[in-house]
Amino acid sequence: MTEGKIVELSLPYDGKLKGNRRVRVYVPAHEEGEKLPVIYMTDGQNLFEEETTRFGSWYTREAVEDERAHSGRAAIIVGIHNDTPRRTPELAPGSIGKIRGFLVRHLILPDPEGDVFDRFVMQTVKPAVEAQFPVKTGAENTAFCGSSSGGLFAFYMNFAHPDEFGAVGAFSPALLGYYQKDWKHFIEAGMRPVMPLLYVYTGNGNTKEREMFRSVEWVRPMLEAVYPTERLHIVIRPDQLHNESAWATEFRIFLHLFLTEQEAKNTPEA
Repeated sequence: MTEGKIVELSLPYDGKLKGNRRVRVYVPAHEEGEKLPVIYMTDGQNLFEEETTRFGSWYTREAVEDERAHSGRAAIIVGIHNDTPRRTPELAPGSIGKIRGFLVRHLILPDPEGDVFDRFVMQTVKPAVEAQFPVKTGAENTAFCGSSSGGLFAFYMNFAHPDEFGAVGAFSPALLGYYQKDWKHFIEAGMRPVMPLLYVYTGNGNTKEREMFRSVEWVRPMLEAVYPTERLHIVIRPDQLHNESAWATEFRIFLHLFLTEQEAKNTPEA
């Protein structure tokens, strides 16, 4: 049995803040030769421990360990750090459409670079992880997850790369930064015969999270009009706040759904 561990990578990022980007990879305990599904996540600085984050932790390591104990299933977690002054623009793809403002501050982003971050994930992070760690490849074994601006980016990835991911978790996604007509076009253009399991969560318990709730209510009819019903999970928890504690709880549900489906897709029919 190989012990669980976190391995740190430093990978070249070609955005406005050029240089190497920190990526931490949690590989749970596993048998020699065993390969595991993988979840790529934004805001890696908030995923693993309380001591080094300003906002709290998702405790993804503990979530994976508990899932392994209860179901026998586990996943590798890839935490891509976004703790830079340009976190918001680098998680806002310009290819969705014109930026209309952002959240309650109505912050205008004249230079969104989410498309650069997309390339970083798909062309740098993903190949490096697949080359260095015991991951199962293929869409059915690969998920993406994020919250707030990271939830926006996860939602974007669901439609930008529907053939690359088997499941996407968009938690409290900051979708209000774009016009509704652009979302409609983007969603419809991204549809494929087989779509990822899309898990969209929001609370509604404080001012910032109410903005996220409005985001979800905006796109909900667009999704329900075109997205396969059995692949779409929209979860509203009215009392929950905009914080890591809420997302940590929701992540456990997403993790279980992804791994349950992933196992079913990899189990040969009798």
